Amino acid sequence: MTRRRSTAPATGDSIARPLANPRAPGVTPAGGQRAFCRVWAPRASSAAIRLIAPQERLVPLSPAACGYYETTADGVTAGARYFVRLDGDTDRPDPASRSQPDGVHGPSEVVDPAFEWQDSHWRNPPLDDYVLYELHVGTYTAQGTFDAIVPHLAGLQDMGVTAIEIMPVAQFPGTRNWGYDGAYPYAVQNSYGGPDGLRRLVNACHAAGLAFVLDVVYNHLGPEGSYLAEFGPYFTDRYRTPWGAAVNFDGPDSDPVREFFVENALYWIREFHVDALRLDAVHAIYDFSARPFLEELAEAVDREGEEHARRAYLIAESALNDPRVVRTREAGGYAVHAQWNDDFHHGLHVALTGERTGYYVDYEGVADLATSLNEAFVYTGQYSKYRRRRFGAPARDLPPERFVAFSQNHDQVGNRMLGERLGQPLPFEASKLAAAVLLLSPFIPLLWMGEEYGEHAPFLYFVSHSDSRLVEAVRQGRQEEFEEFAWQGEPPDPQSEDTFERSRLDHTLKGSEPGRTLLRFYRMLLDLRRRRPVFGREGRPSRPGARRLMTAASLVEPPGLLLRTRTARRGGVVFHHFGATAADVRVPAARGRWRRVLDSADTEWRGPGTLIGADLAPGGELRLQVQPFSTVVLEEAG
Repeated sequence: MTRRRSTAPATGDSIARPLANPRAPGVTPAGGQRAFCRVWAPRASSAAIRLIAPQERLVPLSPAACGYYETTADGVTAGARYFVRLDGDTDRPDPASRSQPDGVHGPSEVVDPAFEWQDSHWRNPPLDDYVLYELHVGTYTAQGTFDAIVPHLAGLQDMGVTAIEIMPVAQFPGTRNWGYDGAYPYAVQNSYGGPDGLRRLVNACHAAGLAFVLDVVYNHLGPEGSYLAEFGPYFTDRYRTPWGAAVNFDGPDSDPVREFFVENALYWIREFHVDALRLDAVHAIYDFSARPFLEELAEAVDREGEEHARRAYLIAESALNDPRVVRTREAGGYAVHAQWNDDFHHGLHVALTGERTGYYVDYEGVADLATSLNEAFVYTGQYSKYRRRRFGAPARDLPPERFVAFSQNHDQVGNRMLGERLGQPLPFEASKLAAAVLLLSPFIPLLWMGEEYGEHAPFLYFVSHSDSRLVEAVRQGRQEEFEEFAWQGEPPDPQSEDTFERSRLDHTLKGSEPGRTLLRFYRMLLDLRRRRPVFGREGRPSRPGARRLMTAASLVEPPGLLLRTRTARRGGVVFHHFGATAADVRVPAARGRWRRVLDSADTEWRGPGTLIGADLAPGGELRLQVQPFSTVVLEEAG
């Protein structure tokens, strides 16, 4: 696939005007009061652009190869409203619409990609420097817009976050949705602020020293407002996803479908300066071709970065425990840059809560958490009781920055019947323990909005569909989804506006206790992770060929105590104690002097008080007492 430079270099306050790309689908300005028009519609005998504003007229499209219709139209400029007319009598929104100002059923709008970028200084950091902060635009602030997020960026950067990740913003029905019901992959949700609102947010993130990650959905389209099937075989009945028809990535006429989604990824990188894309549920991208779509997509993104000095990453959500997703091409992988690791979450969740219903039935808590810290995946080919089959493959040889870990995220909170957060059923000490296990892990950490100050609001599932039958189907589907967890009661109505309003954050909690102390604790952990990689990320080798820092996690007596040892110029040990009573701990072969770097039980962190001195001289064995639900970090003094 030919690549053309699409983003002019940003210089100071200059307006970056992307060069027109005649391969891009949709209607895109070409300069001089003209626009490229390109639509894939092999199921239509004819196609045209029906302009409805600022004036009505019909622009015929000429047939081209592989079922495309295209032309260069005069007098079509930014702001024009239009439909695509199929077969002379059927008007539909453009599948590659850049804007749907009147919603998913209304006309499409031509968008000027020019923007006054001010991020010429910005360089995307290495993945192992990422600390992700996931948020939902509609509930993060009272206004629910891109612009309303901007005043919060400085505080997140000060805490130690390095990358903002927002849930999908492709145009969805109504104004309330998680974003995974997007019907137009290229159109930015109008109620959030549209394309320019998103550009302003990315620009502000880069000004604040934050990378920007966008969640995109390539495994399905929303059930309301998508007319792609009328244009061509975008979908296939050979497979089914949990959300409806599967996208046609490997069947007849699949090449233009693949191109549609590859160009979409490059569109976000070129025209919105997005630093990484989080790929939703790649296990529902069914593709058994010799060159899978994920591999093609990763190659295109890497090539874009090489050609235009704008490095970007792909981060996959995968429920397969398949290391091929992130292995290099040379090792037979797809070369996606990182993937989410549910096993880490499940082990930590069971260790903290004891919950063993649904998919948690497969996990033993602290022991599996230790396995995940050592090997990334817990399930590497053994039998899964929940799946009733063998599951996963080993990934221990892969570097930790290929995996994203979390104690909470939108799925693990929002897919609980009452949307309760991890900290709500747990004591304050356990919330600090969860934060320490995550932020001192070797993986890329992801925080879920509000966890850093103990947000009280749930994150519930909400929609605003206009089809009453679809609304009822969503209600029924949510009820059935919760049956395997044996949760009692009725889930909140997804269609109710109150369900959405209850999910909004209360940022005032940052200024009162215990939120103020918890936020300070997160800031301290992230500072420790950044300044002393022996306790957090593995750290990049200081010279070519140098070994990374070595880490090992193991269970020690008494039960419920997890020990992590690190080897570097100065060694370190981390104790995570999940027990409900204080533990006497002995660690042999610990010579020299040691000092306490952190005890989450210290009164400084509103704990019951540390039982460990500031300096230790073990004389061959460390002996100390660790408080319940606490983390202790020690470092060799020299």
